[in-house]
Amino acid sequence: MEYTEKVMDHFLNPRNVRKIDDANAIAEVGNATCGDIIKLYLKITAEGIIEDISFQTFGCGAAIATSSMTTEMVKGKHIDEALALTREQVADELGGLPANKMHCSNLAADALHKAIKEYKAKNGLK
Repeated sequence: MEYTEKVMDHFLNPRNVRKIDDANAIAEVGNATCGDIIKLYLKITAEGIIEDISFQTFGCGAAIATSSMTTEMVKGKHIDEALALTREQVADELGGLPANKMHCSNLAADALHKAIKEYKAKNGLK
């Protein structure tokens, strides 16, 4: 399977690539097998809304595309809604990923979950 047009668009024109200096939730995840590393930054309001989200990814085109798509899918959503996002939903929104890219390159949802869980723990939220 080749990459879809949507994957190529998010790879060549990634959205939300930057560091958020005043982020109140940050997570980094990586896969030692392929070397992909994703750092995700979130700015979450007191009401639990993801006001801003960005990423920095070291990895292949699929890793960059899934990171970009993840930020687009959850920006403006409540953290509890964002926690429900799966790797499969991100891949589906991109029109699919090659099977050999699902396990290592689609780490953005994992980074999102980690950042939100750490934010909730730090702020005494369930």
